[in-house]
Amino acid sequence: MPPMRSAVVLATGGWLPGDPITNEQLESVAGPLPDDVLEGIQVKTRHWVADLHTGEQSETNSQMAAKAALQALERAETEPEEVELLVVSTASPEYHLPPTATLVQEHLGLAKCAAIDIRSGCAGGVEALDVARLYLERGEFETALVIGSETISPLTVPVFLGQDPERVRMRDRLGIYNFGDGAGAIVLRAQDQEGAGLLGSAICSVGGERKPGMQVIGGGTHDSIAHQLAAKRLVELKVDVVESGRFTPYVLTEALRETLSRCGVTAEAIDVCVIPEGNAGYMTDELREAGLLTAEWTAIEPKIFENLALVGATGSAAVPLALDYAWQTDRVKQGDLVMLLAIETSKWKYGGIVLPWTAARVAQPAEEMIGL
Repeated sequence: MPPMRSAVVLATGGWLPGDPITNEQLESVAGPLPDDVLEGIQVKTRHWVADLHTGEQSETNSQMAAKAALQALERAETEPEEVELLVVSTASPEYHLPPTATLVQEHLGLAKCAAIDIRSGCAGGVEALDVARLYLERGEFETALVIGSETISPLTVPVFLGQDPERVRMRDRLGIYNFGDGAGAIVLRAQDQEGAGLLGSAICSVGGERKPGMQVIGGGTHDSIAHQLAAKRLVELKVDVVESGRFTPYVLTEALRETLSRCGVTAEAIDVCVIPEGNAGYMTDELREAGLLTAEWTAIEPKIFENLALVGATGSAAVPLALDYAWQTDRVKQGDLVMLLAIETSKWKYGGIVLPWTAARVAQPAEEMIGL
């Protein structure tokens, strides 16, 4: 039997729609949030496909995904025709069917490729990367394209559109301020050298006996269409803010411990840890309050990189977007040992991966960088 191959990262790409939307712009249409709440959610700007004043959409989920993909492919000096496997994660697809991956395939002009959808949120980018690398490692394909893409603004804009901003409920404002749209992409290539690529992964749902911390309700088959049409909103985004704040530290602690264990590395060995959930100081406070400030976290905390303040919570796009931004800003460099860690409150999922960074430095003018 030939030795197991490795899946290495060639390049990343990202796409953020339109101009950044500030908290002051949101306040004018959806009402204000208290200063302490704004500090808690940490988001200062976000990008939306939905127009702030009309709700009209500038582009679709799959179009954003394709733009991020094309940027990643160009940086990897890889033609779209070389992509044999396309794995896309999203919690906000354009349709139930066809799968989003097949729509991205069409945008990229690929008549034929393997196309897989991962239906998930924040953990989805890591899950998609894990699925793709397994196919490459066992020799099924040579080149894979992994994408996380979300269009959440079409769910949040109807909450305030046409209303007096002062009449928007405070709990609804949290979602409006918190979420952003975007897409991130990663190009993987198989290499005939065992152990040169992704070291391992840890994925798990620990919410089997818990209520969802976040739900997108409507437009599915959970209830009759007649009942859904009679609801106040056809599709509604629900977030349990209290439970998310309370239980997330426990999920994060297990995710960090299991990822290090399954990948066979120590926290001290990690050079950069990409966690797009918020700044390290804020998470450290939450862990300390929960009595979960472990030695592993203390070692990882100074190495955390995130871009939540610039783009908001972007679901499946969060990890690939943050990773792309880290690469663009030279925070992640060739030879670094990188940990990707994502927490999802829907049914309390996590995904973690450790990989040596193999992509050469990206050459791009600072003014062209997304998120700046």
